[in-house]
Parts: sequence; C-alpha cells; structure tokens
Amino acid sequence: MSAVSNSNPAVPSGTTVPPALLPSYLQADNLGPWGIYLQQVDRVVPYLGNLARWAETLKRPKRALIVDVPIQLDNGTVAHFEGYRVQHNTSRGPGKGGVRFHQDVTLSEVMALSAWMSIKNAAVNVPFGGAKGGIRVDPKTLSLGELERMTRRYTSEIGIIIGPTKDIPAPDVNTNEQIMAWMMDTYSMNEGATATGVVTGKPVDLGGSLGRRDATGRGVYTVGLEAARHIGLDIATSRVAVQGFGNVGGVAGRLFAQAGARVVAVQDHGGTIYREAGLDVPALLAHVAAVGTVAGFAQAEVLADDKFWEVDCDILIPAALEQQITEHNAGRIKARMVIEGANGPTTPAADDILAERNVLVLPDVIANAGGVTVSYFEWVQDFSSFFWSEDEINARLVRIMKDAFAGVWEVAQDNKVSLRTATFIVGCKRILHARELRGLYP
Repeated sequence: MSAVSNSNPAVPSGTTVPPALLPSYLQADNLGPWGIYLQQVDRVVPYLGNLARWAETLKRPKRALIVDVPIQLDNGTVAHFEGYRVQHNTSRGPGKGGVRFHQDVTLSEVMALSAWMSIKNAAVNVPFGGAKGGIRVDPKTLSLGELERMTRRYTSEIGIIIGPTKDIPAPDVNTNEQIMAWMMDTYSMNEGATATGVVTGKPVDLGGSLGRRDATGRGVYTVGLEAARHIGLDIATSRVAVQGFGNVGGVAGRLFAQAGARVVAVQDHGGTIYREAGLDVPALLAHVAAVGTVAGFAQAEVLADDKFWEVDCDILIPAALEQQITEHNAGRIKARMVIEGANGPTTPAADDILAERNVLVLPDVIANAGGVTVSYFEWVQDFSSFFWSEDEINARLVRIMKDAFAGVWEVAQDNKVSLRTATFIVGCKRILHARELRGLYP
C-alpha cells in the first residue's frame, strides 16, 4: 500500500503513515463504508467544474462525537456501550440522519452514513445537511427498561450537538417511534421546554407525521416506477426480489405487488424464501409481524441464502444493510434493475460489474430518500404546529421524488455516467455551491 493521500481526513496533508498504523477503516485492503464513500467522491470530482477546489470538504466530516453510554442493567450491574453522532456537512442546513442500534456499528459506518445523508438531502433538495448516529449494541439483549435507559443516556450525551436547528435524529436500523419519543422527551427535559422538532419519525400523537412509516419504501417504489418507464419495463409483469422485509423492503414489496408485480423471493436475517408464482405479500407481512422473520412462512419454499442473488427477477431491492452486493455476487445477479432501499448496499467494484452487464442501479442516495423527505415534512409541521393529511404528504413526496429522479436521469444522460455518479454530481454541486457562497469563517 502506498503512502496515505490527503483524502484521508485523519491524516494531515503531505503526511506519510505506514499502512499498519492506520485505523482499519482507512486501509486499502479493508475499505469499509467510509472508504467506499471516498471512492464514490473521487469518481465525481472530474464533473464538478470550478467547485472541485472545494472537494476536500466532502472528504472530511465537520464533527464526530464518540460517547460512553453507561447504564445500570436490571440485575444491578453497570454496562457501558459506545455511541456515535457524526455531522458530515451542514452547509445547506442542520444535520439530518438516523440513529441505529446494532452490534456491528463502527465509526467508519456512521461517518459514511452521515456523508451519504449529505448527498441524499442535497439530491432531493431538502434544506438539510448530513448526519448519522448509532450505538454498538444488540438491542435484542436488553429489556425494555434497559433500552429506555440506554436511549436516554445516549441522548443526554449527544445533546450538546443536536437540536431542532442544529441536528435532527430519526429512526434507522433497530430504532423506531418509541425510541424517538424517548429521545424527544429526554432532550426536552434537559432544555426545560418541549421540543418536538429535535427528532423526526415520532409517534403521531407527539408531533409525528402521517405517512412517515411508509415513506422510504414509497420512495423506493416511486423511483422504481420512473426508472422502469425509462427502460421499457412493465411493472405489472415484472418479478421482484427483496432483501430485508421491514419498513423499507416490506412497504416497497407491498406497493410493487399492488401494482401487479410478482414478489418471487424475500430474504431477511432469518433466511430466504421463494415462490415462482409470487408470494402472498399481505400474508407474508402478517407472518413477519407475528414472528419477526420470513422464516417459517408456509406458502413458500426455502432457498439457501447465497442462492438469493441468483433468483430470476427483473427488479432486485437490497433493503437490509450495507455492502451486500460485492464483486463476489454481482456477476450472478439476473435483475434488469437494482433499487437500493438500504444505505450503501453495493460496493464500487460491484457497481462496475453491474454496469458492464447493463444492470441499471438506482442508488441509495436517490432511491431511499423518501424517508428523509417526509422527515423534512414532519420537521416543518412541528415548527408551524399545522399538520397535513396523509394524502397531501404522499402527493408531495411523490412529486419531489419524481422531480429529483428526472434531474438525476438528465445529468446521467448528458454526462454518460451511472445514476449513482449523476446523483453525486447533483448533490455535491449543491453542497459545494453552498460552501462557496458561505465562504470560510473566520
């Protein structure tokens, strides 16, 4: 491995550091989510014109906070968890991004997720920057009381950098409306006043927005329809495979099925199921709600997990975790179109393989932006204390997603680049233009 370049934010420009001394997320042979993001930025720099002089801004998070989260467990012992909140960029507005509770959360992952939020928010042109948070914990090992105490302690620890006009968390992997309610209450108690706008994805009774729960999946479906129209794919006769069947994959699968598509395969943490004639999606959703996984669904056959990537389908929706489509399985994918419901599910090497095979990839930074778009609606409604109907919210969401996709598609055609690079062109230009207009202080 060669000396570290100045694209690594932890290393001063011009400094040479032996590879073995680098953090794992900066090593070339262990790319990690942040390394993947840096590669994506490098690919877009040639298209930034005069704004390229500001490109290093995109490669360095504005602020990263690592916190200790100690709680007393139900058995009386004290446990410590490591928490993160990263604000990647706030040139266009307050930071915005979810909080995930997962045993594999790392700083590299949270940095990358915050950066992808910057691009995503700019791509759909909502006035937010990018942020992300997480705690390294398996929440299934905690009681409800322990989960609440951990959430509240984490919120207190990151309270110095979050707020309705500074950084607004939201649900992500293994977090939900209840977690957001605890976060909002904790922040409000510390501030001495109710601050509903400090988080989004809250229960409706606490200032949450109608339509928020389905928003990300609805956005996946909306851009999928638009892309299908461009490539001549008839949704009503298409076959769909979905990885992850929660709030994103489950909703997207339901909407595609309602449009006439056959959902032929679904994979989640419990296993992989398949039915050539199409799965009964409402029944499958009910099964998942009851047992927590697609495993054991009677109206389907079981597939080996690795065979999921070989399923004969037209549309593949990875809606689980990052780095699922790699150089090791990209060549086996038979879909005409991949719609990224998850953040960062496809590595750059896999992107290249899919492009060579003429598989259209709808990147996360546009495909799953429905969630943050309706989070923006929620934030606006909280500030005004005036709430919209679900029909209004869905109509506004569809319009924004269609307009954003149309702009990205045009940039891709004009520059003869992938939709991912086109989305980065749109997003990065908006971020860097804001940076340039604001200048440097002091």
